[in-house]
Amino acid sequence: MDNNYVEQAIRSFAITRKNFVLMESDNGANASAMIFSIAETAKANNLNTYEYFELLLSEIPKHQDDKDLKFLDDLLPWLKAVQKKMSQQN
Repeated sequence: MDNNYVEQAIRSFAITRKNFVLMESDNGANASAMIFSIAETAKANNLNTYEYFELLLSEIPKHQDDKDLKFLDDLLPWLKAVQKKMSQQN
């Protein structure tokens, strides 16, 4: 038995983790974990990760002064509205 599917799914994380082995900052490690989590969630929902990050980086600054972070719920990659918006960009 093998688990090639799992190995391929975590390959990018494992390679980057190895490259960041000298990173001594907890904040850097946390930021890295968040970025990987967002990227892998986008992939799991069949979104282009580059375009999804582009969407996030264009929408989030519009709410910079908001106290309520509920707008983030509207940017989740599994929502039909987000998937529709992403397909319209192609």
